[in-house]
Amino acid sequence: MDQTALLIELEPVVATNLDRHLSLAKEWLPHEYVPWSEGRTFDGLLGGEAWQEADSKLPDVARTALIVNLLTEDNLPSYHHEIATLFGRDGAWGTWVHRWTAEEGRHGIAIRDYLTVTRAVDPNALERARMAHMESGYSNVNGDDMLSSIAYVAFQELATRISHRNTGKATGDPIAEQLLARVAADENLHMVFYRNLLTAAFELDADHAMRAVADVVADFQMPGANIDGFGRKALSIALAGIYDLRQHRDEVLQPVIRQWNIFNRTGLSADGEKARDRLAAHMDDLEAQASRFEEKREARRLRQIQKQQ
Repeated sequence: MDQTALLIELEPVVATNLDRHLSLAKEWLPHEYVPWSEGRTFDGLLGGEAWQEADSKLPDVARTALIVNLLTEDNLPSYHHEIATLFGRDGAWGTWVHRWTAEEGRHGIAIRDYLTVTRAVDPNALERARMAHMESGYSNVNGDDMLSSIAYVAFQELATRISHRNTGKATGDPIAEQLLARVAADENLHMVFYRNLLTAAFELDADHAMRAVADVVADFQMPGANIDGFGRKALSIALAGIYDLRQHRDEVLQPVIRQWNIFNRTGLSADGEKARDRLAAHMDDLEAQASRFEEKREARRLRQIQKQQ
């Protein structure tokens, strides 16, 4: 089935799930999650106090995760462009695109205000990182294949939810944890929306949907992967257990794949079966990779303990 036909066939599903989303989404106000009374003027135009490392009360890894999460949210204009181009701006599709963008916009607002007011990060470095990241833009790694894009965001929204929740816990700050739990709740609703769309797509074109899932799982990377120093930052985040390969496989990929009943589906063509076999092989490979990482992380932890004795 071609892209135009899929857009038309899926529009009633979009409308139904948009209504569902709006019935479940709760209004929340970013300013209510920021401890404004803690704020102090920075140096510069208004002649306040320059930021110092000691100003931050957050553990280093939590601060790193918050910065990565925020810079990822900052690229929202590029994400909006990609999905608006792919899904269109008319009908239920267009209404969803704009609603999703408005909800995502709150995340960056709230996280930046929290980080700035609490002096958790160097505001000069943060702004320069934002400029650099946004100037690099974002290109849809799935090209113009709509089902691959839907599969990708279904996984990515769940990954983001887990990352936000675990980052909140890592901060040790009840305010940050409450804020990031609120952000994570939005991400979960977004995941359900996209997951339901692909469920419907499996009924329309199972082979295409299966290829889309297999391709996305094999090449998955987070939208912030082009952040400067992302590899180093991602490693420290993984070592801290905020988001690692085990969570990616077992808490992101596996539950969504199970929801789509991937490995029990019948009626696939040889092409669809081949795609499913590729997916199964990749999941097995991820299992091996996750186990190796866990072993190395544990060995590293034990070495650190020995050094401290």
